[in-house]
Amino acid sequence: MAGNLLPPLKPLPMKDRVSMIFVQYGQIDVQDGAFVVIDKTGVRMHIPVGSVACIMLEPGTRVSHAAVHLASTVGTLLVWVGESGVRLYASGQPGGARADRLLYQAKLALDDELRLKVVRKMYELRFQEPAPARRSVEQLRGIEGARVRQTYKLLAKQYGVDWRARNYDRNEWDAADIPNRCLSAATSCLYGITEAAVLAAGYAPAVGFIHTGKPLSFVYDIADLFKFETVVPLAFRIAAKAPHQPEREVRLGCRDLFRSSKILAKRSSLPLKRCCPLVVFRHPKHRRNPYRLLSQTPKASATPGTGRSNELSGGGHRERPATPARAYGHLAAGGAGRCVYR
Repeated sequence: MAGNLLPPLKPLPMKDRVSMIFVQYGQIDVQDGAFVVIDKTGVRMHIPVGSVACIMLEPGTRVSHAAVHLASTVGTLLVWVGESGVRLYASGQPGGARADRLLYQAKLALDDELRLKVVRKMYELRFQEPAPARRSVEQLRGIEGARVRQTYKLLAKQYGVDWRARNYDRNEWDAADIPNRCLSAATSCLYGITEAAVLAAGYAPAVGFIHTGKPLSFVYDIADLFKFETVVPLAFRIAAKAPHQPEREVRLGCRDLFRSSKILAKRSSLPLKRCCPLVVFRHPKHRRNPYRLLSQTPKASATPGTGRSNELSGGGHRERPATPARAYGHLAAGGAGRCVYR
């Protein structure tokens, strides 16, 4: 009787939650009313599911029905992904059952004037300079395409790759050259982790601004903001080595890159002013413009005390790093953690 007098629980606002955590090699269940991850030895780790926006389930995880029900009740998104989010396979209820961001996104996409403002702001974020005045969305898309093609040529020259053009056919994958196969594999990995971020933020992957008419139009929009400073240089670096299995090397390289760069470490609002608060990726404080490449390849710097280079060489990948069993991460508002069982 007294229980009926208690007010219903209200999920925490997204802004007050941890952005996301990764869970790997464990069984997720509800025990004694708590959301826990259990490793093969029976050790339990409690996850404050109500204060997490998104839980990324990597390979080696199992989830009980009770855990899925609890996550849905508190508005936490469950996403089934590959290692470090290089693939996205399925997802639960996105955005904590909120419709305000979906409606706002649709409003911006359907209004031509507001859509142009969003596209211009995306152009500025991508190229770090204001978009040309009095240009339509189609004209800005054309300017963007020309700059992208030029950047491909500069990166190919920088890494010593024989580059002809961006050309591939999904139906004849093996017919493409190694640079194109590496680029396709790298962007596919980036799309996976971007889609997870878009869903966790409560937006619709299909409602885009620059790209339209595709199931992942908005994912392509957001991924384009970051791909030339993340996965594209990695793809050219691996293509220069002409590996026997380029797709596998790129996937492992992207996995290590996503972990080392902590691309999803924080959610931040991209400064689109009144156009669209796109809460997806953190924006680096000192972001180098990837479209203004130096003529010489930057030298790698070693981390003090480790003897290891900070340059992402894409080499030395391992399917399972030989590290002791551990669980790590931090649970601070706006942060991200990782629960790993090895």
